Amino acid sequence: MSIVNFGEVFYRTGKLYGIAEATRTGRRIRALPINIIAPVEETLVMRAAYLKAQYPISYADAFAAALAEQEKAILVTGDPDFKRLEKTIKIQWLR
Repeated sequence: MSIVNFGEVFYRTGKLYGIAEATRTGRRIRALPINIIAPVEETLVMRAAYLKAQYPISYADAFAAALAEQEKAILVTGDPDFKRLEKTIKIQWLR
C-alpha cells in the first residue's frame, strides 16, 4: 500500500468517524501483513500521473493502481472506478 493511500484511508475515516477512529484504523492496517511503501519513488509518482492522465480516476487511486502494477500485485477494492483498469492491473473485487 502506498503511503498516499494509507493517508487517504486515514482522512476518509477521520472525516466520517473522527480522528480517534482513524488512528485506530491506522493501527489495524499496520498490524496486517501489508507493506506501506514510503517514501514514494519518482517512477511510481510518474506512473500514477500517467494513469491519472489516461483514466478518469482520483490521484490516490492512480497511486494504488501504479503500485499494484509495479509490484505485480492484486489490487483489492470495491471501488467501481477501477473497472476501467481491469485490463491494466489484476483486481480482486470486494463485495
